[in-house]
Amino acid sequence: MTNTLVGWHIEVEFAEEGAHTAAAVLLRLPDGRELRARGDTSRHPADPEQERVGEEVATARALQALARQLLDKAHEEIDDLGAVPSYPL
Repeated sequence: MTNTLVGWHIEVEFAEEGAHTAAAVLLRLPDGRELRARGDTSRHPADPEQERVGEEVATARALQALARQLLDKAHEEIDDLGAVPSYPL
């Protein structure tokens, strides 16, 4: 058995405006498809400014949305094979 190294790249971009932070993620898959998702967060006015924390929360939310899309894509591909139905969460 030969081990083949396969990698996927995820790009993350941020937009910050005042207390609001948005993250956009892009995943390019080997089959040529691209999956995109967004995540947002807002800092409470009483909290100190910490850009990194807003970026982390917004990115985590975007990655959760991306994970859902990736699971949906995988389940569709399993179901298209027709042998055994998948069981999406």
